[in-house]
Amino acid sequence: MNANDLLTLGLGLTEPWKVVEQELNLLGNPSELKLRIEAQRGSLFPCPTCKTLCNAHDFKELSWRHLNFFQHHCTISARVPRVDCPKHGIHRIEVPWARPGSGFTLLFEQVVMLLAREMPVNTVAKHVGVTDKRIWRVVEHYVHKAVERLDLSGLQGLGLDETSRKRGHKYVTVFVDMERSVRPVIFATPGKGRVCVHAFAKFLKKHKGDAAEIKEVVCDMAPYFLPSVEETFKNAAVTVDWFHVVQLFNRSVEAVRRLESKQCRLPKGTRWAVLKASETKRTVDQEAALIELEEAGMATSTAFRVKELLRWVRLADSKQAARWRATRFINRAQELVDESISSLLEPVLTSIQTFQNHLPRIVNRWNSKMSNARLEGMNSLFQAARTRARGYRNAATFITIIYLIGASIQETLRA
Repeated sequence: MNANDLLTLGLGLTEPWKVVEQELNLLGNPSELKLRIEAQRGSLFPCPTCKTLCNAHDFKELSWRHLNFFQHHCTISARVPRVDCPKHGIHRIEVPWARPGSGFTLLFEQVVMLLAREMPVNTVAKHVGVTDKRIWRVVEHYVHKAVERLDLSGLQGLGLDETSRKRGHKYVTVFVDMERSVRPVIFATPGKGRVCVHAFAKFLKKHKGDAAEIKEVVCDMAPYFLPSVEETFKNAAVTVDWFHVVQLFNRSVEAVRRLESKQCRLPKGTRWAVLKASETKRTVDQEAALIELEEAGMATSTAFRVKELLRWVRLADSKQAARWRATRFINRAQELVDESISSLLEPVLTSIQTFQNHLPRIVNRWNSKMSNARLEGMNSLFQAARTRARGYRNAATFITIIYLIGASIQETLRA
């Protein structure tokens, strides 16, 4: 077996294609292996539309970047014919080692897709020795092709949340299949609010889904989401995830702390002392800070007590018990704020009111087996990717990465 036959087998070529020439240039930077592929004279080629074997009409010289041969870059070149099909006319054929219009082989693109999921596209481009724009075109082609193949006909549990794409309140809203255990992302769109929900409804219909079949939607308490969610998914129970309830009161505690720190000097370690749960281990400074805040009757201490009372609601073992505990929590939290007589507690009052307004949706979680925790965890992966890449040029590129991380890589790589 000569070198050409060996390379033909290695590339997986079948008749009429075979390697006829190879040249290794060690003087270039980088060094390069050039492989020449030709078809046997007189061969018939399949029409790209109907696959009928036809005669070649003319030829065009094309080349493709392939996987490295050891440490050497590898380029494949071939004269690719156009066929004259009696039914469909003259068309360029599709070669088995590359997709139409691409300057890379299929194997090279698969490696690029695997690398792009683990590192920034700019880093991938430097690693393989091509421009980042060419790599982006490959990634976007496969990702968008995979998204177009999505079948949402069985979708019943839906989760949605926004994630920041850049500073200046620029967001992308991500929708996930709550019943899918791994890589559950099914849709992402720029912005947040009513427009995003309507965009998903159109996407759902296009992909064989039905808004009337959605049984539950898990989201946060954002006023720009809830009205459109309930309007679009009329048969769905809307559940506010407990994570967002805790987040609501943590933010109010932090807001009170900041306001109070402008009026007086707070004890060292206050910030993390009041954000941690009661039973969580604290440093000596943090323990001392809690005691000092309580003894001084500080507003931050009151806000902390309200936040801790909320955890009693979480321990309820049924929806009915949760509703009863939530009502008592609201009353007791209001009493604590009134007893404090401090205008600094306005953020806590706002949180209590928000909790009360959304109570029916909050207690739905006791009948639900779905949680937004997975989506929150995926948000951290999206933000980590954004940080590694030092941001993305626009929303479209960030959405492409969200799909690449959050969707099945096997689906993405399928030709």
